Amino acid sequence: MAAIAVLVVRWLLSTEPLQHFLSTYPGESDLPEGAPVGLPAWLSWQHFFNAFFIVLIIRSGLQVRSQQKPPAVWSPRWNRSRKISLTLWFHQSLDILWLVNGIVFVTLLFATGQWLRIVPTSWEIFPNALSAILQYISLDWPTENGWVNYNSIQVLAYFTTVFVAAPLAVVTGVRMSGIWPKRAVTLSRLYPVEWARKIHFPIMLYFVAFIAIHVFLVFATGALRNLNHMYASQGSHDPNAYADNWAGFWLFVASLIVIAAACVAARPIVLAPIARLFGSVGAR
Repeated sequence: MAAIAVLVVRWLLSTEPLQHFLSTYPGESDLPEGAPVGLPAWLSWQHFFNAFFIVLIIRSGLQVRSQQKPPAVWSPRWNRSRKISLTLWFHQSLDILWLVNGIVFVTLLFATGQWLRIVPTSWEIFPNALSAILQYISLDWPTENGWVNYNSIQVLAYFTTVFVAAPLAVVTGVRMSGIWPKRAVTLSRLYPVEWARKIHFPIMLYFVAFIAIHVFLVFATGALRNLNHMYASQGSHDPNAYADNWAGFWLFVASLIVIAAACVAARPIVLAPIARLFGSVGAR
């Protein structure tokens, strides 16, 4: 079926109407005048922290979902009667750090004008996105240079992730957490916890799918160049520039080592002393 789809789309793109469509909508929209070019160093750091937190959040969230007997429980100092599993405490603590990182990220996006690169500013984004999809399916992929401009599929994906999926993850997570006021009867009736549970898990699946596709395309469309853009803040208007520079690759490898080390270290013997700084930890 995949081979048939490739052949059919390649035939369609060879027809005159589709050729005209591709010439009119090449797959990316022009950025507004004054939009910044390039990826600053702060964005590289934000990208690393976001990846670091989201991997640990997904891992701990799945543990919370499948864990039947927690290894320990945690209670806040101001409410010793409230007890949650140590795994849930770790998950919610990561959520707070991820949220803080996200607030800093969005603030800097709008303060530096970088938001112009990931927020659609023209309706042409949609026909260009369709054009990019057809080009991907045909395996005649569009020339990419994320240092200058993302294609329309990337813009829509980044916009959805930052401004739709992330806020939904936050508002559903808050509803399911102990932060939610228990005495807010009317508010709880308007926003049942069952709704939050039904949305929260699919949002996690969206993040997993986004990460998998994102990483695949980073490596499939010019790994060294793309990694230099995001991890080493190196790039130019020339899409072939930095194609043989390994700086971004080794920074990427270092970031994976840090994330992997954090996943290995995220055990009760390590988490318990940290959790005691903010409350009490004991047996179930």
